[in-house]
This record gives sequence, C-alpha cells and structure tokens, in this order.
Amino acid sequence: MSVRSALMTAAALIALSATPTLAADAPAGHPFAEAQAKQDPFFWLEEVEGQKALDWGKAHNDKTFARLKNDPRFETIRAEAEKVLTAKDRIAYGSLEGGKVDNFWQDQTHVRGIWRRATLDSYKGADTAWDTILDIDKLSADEGKNWVYKGHNCFGADASRCLVYLSDGGKDAVVVREFDVATKSFVKDGFQTVESKQTLDWMDKDTLLVATDFGPGTMTDSGYARQVRLWKRGTDLAAAPVVLEVGVKDVWARPWGIHRPEGSTILLQRGPDFFTEEWFQLTPDGKVVKLALPLGVDMKGVMNGDLIVALRDDWSVAGKSLKKGDLIAVPLAQAAAGKVEKVDVIYSPGETAAIQGVGIAKDAIYLDLLDNVVGRLVEARKGTSGWTQADIALPANGSLNIVSTDGSSTDVLVNYTNFLQPDTLYIMENGGAPQAIKSLPARFDAANLTAEQRFAVSKDGTRVPYFIVHKKDMKLNGDNPTLLYGYGGFEISMTPAYMSVFGKAWLEQGGAYVVANIRGGGEFGPRWHQAALKENRQRAYDDFQSVAEDLIKTKVTKPARLGIQGGSNGGLLTGVTMTQRPDLFGAVIVAVPLLDMMRYHTMLAGASWMGEYGDPEKADERAWIAKYSPYQNVRKNVKYPEAFVYTSTKDDRVHPGHARKFVAKLESQGHKVMYYENMEGGHSAAANLKQRAEVTALQVVYLTQKLIDR
Repeated sequence: MSVRSALMTAAALIALSATPTLAADAPAGHPFAEAQAKQDPFFWLEEVEGQKALDWGKAHNDKTFARLKNDPRFETIRAEAEKVLTAKDRIAYGSLEGGKVDNFWQDQTHVRGIWRRATLDSYKGADTAWDTILDIDKLSADEGKNWVYKGHNCFGADASRCLVYLSDGGKDAVVVREFDVATKSFVKDGFQTVESKQTLDWMDKDTLLVATDFGPGTMTDSGYARQVRLWKRGTDLAAAPVVLEVGVKDVWARPWGIHRPEGSTILLQRGPDFFTEEWFQLTPDGKVVKLALPLGVDMKGVMNGDLIVALRDDWSVAGKSLKKGDLIAVPLAQAAAGKVEKVDVIYSPGETAAIQGVGIAKDAIYLDLLDNVVGRLVEARKGTSGWTQADIALPANGSLNIVSTDGSSTDVLVNYTNFLQPDTLYIMENGGAPQAIKSLPARFDAANLTAEQRFAVSKDGTRVPYFIVHKKDMKLNGDNPTLLYGYGGFEISMTPAYMSVFGKAWLEQGGAYVVANIRGGGEFGPRWHQAALKENRQRAYDDFQSVAEDLIKTKVTKPARLGIQGGSNGGLLTGVTMTQRPDLFGAVIVAVPLLDMMRYHTMLAGASWMGEYGDPEKADERAWIAKYSPYQNVRKNVKYPEAFVYTSTKDDRVHPGHARKFVAKLESQGHKVMYYENMEGGHSAAANLKQRAEVTALQVVYLTQKLIDR
C-alpha cells in the first residue's frame, strides 16, 4: 500500500503541520478573522490545551455522562458495540504487499492493535496463519507512549523495509520510523522523523522523498508542507536538497513514488487548491519536469508508461473532447515533453454513473463505479486496438469497493456489502472470476427489514436520491423514529453499508435509517460535487432538508421523531440544518464539526478547504458564507432541538474550537445542548475500539431518549 493511498483515502481533509498555537490560529494577513476573534466572547475556547478550556470540556463531559451513561441502556449498548467491534470473526481486511497480505488488527486483547502479515495462500483459507510484525500495545508500554498506529509504507519486491507511522493519542501528526520486517525491529540509525503532519515516500531503498515542516517559511498558509526534499540515507534531513517548492498560498507539495515491474516513476504534486493538481516528474537524471496536464485532474497512478488520470473538468486535447469524470491514459513521455498528442479514454461513466475507486494491477485496471448510487465493478484492459471494458459479475444492489491491488501482481481484493447483507470479501486472480474468501457473520436480524431507494425534490427542482432502511411492516403513520445521515462535500459518496453495530441498536428496535445522497458528494461524479461549491453551498443544505421534508410528507416520521447525524463536513451540514430548520427535527448529532465559517480558514487545516467553501476574507464570498455559518446564526428567540455535539481535544484536523464555541453560544442564549469532548482520539474522536464503542453508545442512548422515549 502506498503512503499516498493511505493518506488520500483516510485523510481527504488532513493538514500536514503540527497543531498551531492559539496565536498562530489568527495569523497576520487575515484581518477579518482577527477582527472576528476580538469580538468573539468565546475565542478563548480555541486554545486547544488551555487549562480553562479543558476544564470547561471536562465539566460538560460530567453533565453529559450523567444524562447518558447513567441511562440503564448505556452499558448494554456499549458492551454490545464493543463485542461487535472487537469480534474475532470480523473480516481481516488486508493490503497486498509483495506477494503477501498485511493486516492491522484490534480486539479486546490487542486494544491498540497489531500489524501482522500472512502469505496469500494462507489468507485465502479459513484459518489464516498470521505472523505478528509489530505489537502497538507492547510498543506503547515499552516507550510510555499512547501510540496509535497510522499505517505503513513498504518498499521492495518483498516489502521488507517499511516506514511506520505512529501518532501520539490519535492526532494526524505522526512520527515516522524505518522498520525491518525480517528482524521485526526498528532500523538502528534508520530513517526517522519528528512529529509532524507529513508525507514521505520511497525513491529507492536508500532515498526518501519527504514533505514536512522543515522550519520557518516551509509551510503553506493551509499548514501543509511547501517543500519536497530528497533525503539520502545517513545524511541530515535539514540539509537535504529541495526538489519542489510551492507558494505559501498553495495548499501543499507532495511526493509520490510509484514502483512497478516495468520501472519506477517519481511524481511531485503542487496543490493550488484542494481540487486542482499540478504535476511534475523527477526524472532518473535528477531533473524536475512539469507535466503537460490540466489542473483539473485526479492522478490515479502509472501503468506501462501511461499516466492514469481522472478528469475533474472537461479537457480538449489531441483532437478529443474529454468530459469531466472520464478516466484517461496519457503517455508520460509526451506529458513530460510538454505536448500531449495521444490520449486514450479508459472509461467514460455517463450522466448517471461515477468512478469511485481505481485499482491498478500488473495487467489491468479495476474501477468501482456507482450507477444511480448502486455499485458496479469494471475491468479495463489495454489491447492492440485500445482499451476494452468488461463488467465483473458480483452481487447487485449494494456497494463494491476495491480493497487492494498490487502493481506487481494480477491479484485484486474486492468487498461487497449492502445495508442488510454482511460484507463479503472476494479475490480475483490472474483475471479469473471473483471468489468469495471471507464473509462477516450477521450481526442483527434483518429478516423483517428492507432497504429501498427513494427520491426527494430539492428547492431548485433537482431530484435527490436517498436510501431508507426500515421494518417491512412499518406503518406510514408519521410516528416512526428515524435517523437521517448526510455528508455532502469533497466529492465523497454516501453508499449502502452493513451496520454491524447500529443495526442491532437501532434497526432491530424499530428505528428507520436514512442516507441522503445530496449535492456536494461524489455520487454522480465531479458535476454533483461542483454543483454545491462555494456560492452554491446552500444547495447541499436544501437537498438535505428536502429529504427530511419528504420523510415527513410521506408519513414515515414527524419532526419529533426525526433526528439527523453528520461528522466533520457532515457536522457542518447538521449544524447548518439545525440553525436553518430547527422545526424539522427532534434530535441533532453534530460530530467533530466545522461551525465557525467566518474563522475556519485560520483554524488548523481550514485554509486548504477554501476551494470547497470560499474565502471569508473576501467580502463577496463572506456574504454568502455568513448566510449559513452555524456559529453566527444561533438565535436567542429560536427554539432548537437539544443537540448532542462532540469533538476531540486531539483533533488536529478540524479544530475543537468549532464545537466548543457553538455549544458555549447556545448555552449563553439559554438553549439546552449536550457536549462531549474526548481528550484523545483525533478526528475520529476515538483512539481505539473501546473508545469507539463508548462514543457509539453515547449517540444511541441520546437518539433513543430523544426519538423513541418521547
């Protein structure tokens, strides 16, 4: 697994700098944000580790625990959630590494987890013979640290030398250490970096490409690295030569080393904003060459001399009119020479479909697609007459995702799931048909449940799809406890997924569950995402509210029985929805949220998201942000549902000050609100599975009290 895959998949919103101090949260050059801070009576809550702010958080935890943990149902739900989350019969998802399979595993014995490895043949069997490579619980005890494993990045045909990423308490900031798999130990005097949010990749066994905080002036306003340096083994990182440096107003600089049987390709990325990419090649003779690609691309990899690229914008090149959403192959040599004369279309999704994932194996490219938000898997191969595509036969009416491919092999791991059917893991070998090798046991009784897709009509007439899971005999009397979930941002799609924990705790108890596929997401590709950017942001909120209204209109539920849930950008969604339409809901969960959109661009990674939301320093953009920013739109004379807001002190991605200040302002105006702050755990708000079970139980008890008990 490349480090880029791990970072880009799990951390679409991650910044790459250490947590700034309070003073750094309102830097010079942001006059509007500075003015806002001076006028904000709760600005002190932005001091992440300030004792007054921590005491405030602990006091609120005590009050929330008294309400939720003292509920007699809490411990039952928590214990059941922990049992499911730590069950031995979970699928051990793995990444293909040099002919073997790597897996990170947590359970009741291995709370922090173990990194382990098996042969592919063993992995395909019922009883996998795992070899433990690194025990994070033991490492934490030996070093007196609260280590949270954040992944690894291996080099070589046998994947024997790896970079291990360790976070103290679950932050995005990590230390990186070189590890020898053969000896199961960290390499003495090997590559090692200090804590930072950073991207490293292998150039060769003795050379790394490093993007990190090299000191004053080396970070962008977004808190990402401005520089990529070439670090030779045995030399001082501080003296390593710079191979790429981007502007302070850019979002980031990043390296990517791609190593395949046909050779290695070293790419360097400049990110002007979150959704544009300028690419360079570091050639074998040490030159940095700009690639002739448009900015609106999403680089997927390299295969047999071709760059594999997804388009975010239309592109006319080499006599072809390519459409946003297309996956194309561009000859690397031509792009490096500055003139692209030939482009092959690998796959063009069409109006109702979107490419969700791309896996590049040795001899083929695999695409997991959504077509009207239903999963498909397509195999693309290049022949003498161009690229051909074939659908892979897998179960329908669910979600498919490519778990892992390996550029040095023909093997592919693919997962299938839906709301009511437990996950099944398939392997495809040598271009053969998918073979099921692992499956998840049922965690709840789905016999009397059904899932269906419906459509709501948004304010501007757009049809908005949503999924609803409910009892087959649900009465349309407007009295069913219903939870509506949404996200609506960053081209991230909300797809059917088996709810191992929530199924028993909510669906079996008669609750209905709804997932909204609103604009801003990626369910229909770049156009669906771009429809809700910046000045059009309100469309995402209108879509979400239209789904809520449709649930009420069709007598599924009523406001007193309807709750909403969202995290991160989804927390912004539920915060906006709560302040705009409090009349629609009886419960609101606002998790690890953005809420102060007048200052978000100065708080941790916020500046990197201006491509999504806009720049509050610009008067015209500030005007439309101000209309929906939840923190600024709390009103004393409005009746709000009592929300449950939670965050993490250690969240160095979305500043905990957003949640803290929102709660403080609500309370100052006499509104009731519940607040929980995990003092560790990062942006997931949970550092391990036990904490995750607790957070889950807190939410379920809150929803039960608000939507079922009343």
